[in-house]
Amino acid sequence: MTTNKARGSTHLQIDQQICHSLYSAANALVRTYRPLLEPLDLTYPQYLVMLCLWQQDQVSVKALSQQTRLDSGTLTPILKRLEGKTLIERKRSRTDERQRVIHLSKKGRELRTQAESIPGAMTCLVDMSAEQARELKHLAELLYAGLPEHTHRT
Repeated sequence: MTTNKARGSTHLQIDQQICHSLYSAANALVRTYRPLLEPLDLTYPQYLVMLCLWQQDQVSVKALSQQTRLDSGTLTPILKRLEGKTLIERKRSRTDERQRVIHLSKKGRELRTQAESIPGAMTCLVDMSAEQARELKHLAELLYAGLPEHTHRT
């Protein structure tokens, strides 16, 4: 068995990597959302888009990309699937024919009522105080903002 010294720097140990902890936590969090989103027939990325649209309807694809932090290559197929489920409509902008504006359909607006229980259900499933959750969100946003802009997906 080799020692830490023989293997080199402790900086290369997986249990010392922030990225590993965040990646593992993010994957576990998305898996925890799955059974809650299943009755809504939404994937987690679709849920993110719907959250944005429930907050503000009739937004450009560019604005939606910025809000969700999903690049257009990821966002476009999500929007097509949501349109196929008749939850949204993609329309041409009245002011710029090249731009698409995303509108909630009646069915998409009605789905919000069903989704209102999800944040509370997640709170019950996560063993963390509200203060800890706010601090974690704050730290994650600081990390995101502190990374080079070219790594951001918008």
